[in-house]
Amino acid sequence: MIQLASEPVWESDVLASRGSPALPHWLTPFALVHIAGRAAPRLVSTPMKQWFALSAIGRDRPGIVADLSELIYECDCNLEDSSMTILGSEFAVLLLLTGEEAGIAERLSAACKRLEWERRLTVFFRPLDAEPIAYRASHRATRYALQASGVDKAGIVAKLARCLADHRVNVAQMQTQSRPEPESGTPIYTVRMVMDVPGEVDAQALRERLDVVARELCIDLVMEPA
Repeated sequence: MIQLASEPVWESDVLASRGSPALPHWLTPFALVHIAGRAAPRLVSTPMKQWFALSAIGRDRPGIVADLSELIYECDCNLEDSSMTILGSEFAVLLLLTGEEAGIAERLSAACKRLEWERRLTVFFRPLDAEPIAYRASHRATRYALQASGVDKAGIVAKLARCLADHRVNVAQMQTQSRPEPESGTPIYTVRMVMDVPGEVDAQALRERLDVVARELCIDLVMEPA
């Protein structure tokens, strides 16, 4: 719309009037030149949010979280979600980031390489195709907790995990430890899992199959809603 002498001028009216013998009283030669020479409106693209996964592993020390968070800030990214843990002397973290600036992937890649060199961290960086959706939400899964314990032997985690995988159960969290019994000193192995059982999976059938595995391994096992 163009404003001339306090009267609104719509381009459709102007175009319609060009073929008419008589032009509206407000359509002066100046207005025609102005409208005809007006540049076509430009399309402005809205920046698209890009998702990235970043993980880092290194010897535990003060300042690792500060180094990573400063990298994210300096690359104009937002920290959307994070999880970290320490095992022995080793630190590990997984981060979900978003950014909207052009060339953000290249900037993050260069910053990760610099951090590896300067801080002696092992850093992995990967662009994601879209916003990550948790397995629990996408499969309408119910969360269960599993705990198993028994005399330490090879294969406990492997056989339990394979049973869960065969039933399309996703392990969301896992902790394991081996501790000697106070009196005998016999090493007792304990595994705790938080898992998501899809809606189409029969939880009772899963529990029965896990009981079979537990008997084969001679371990105690409990599975219950989390």
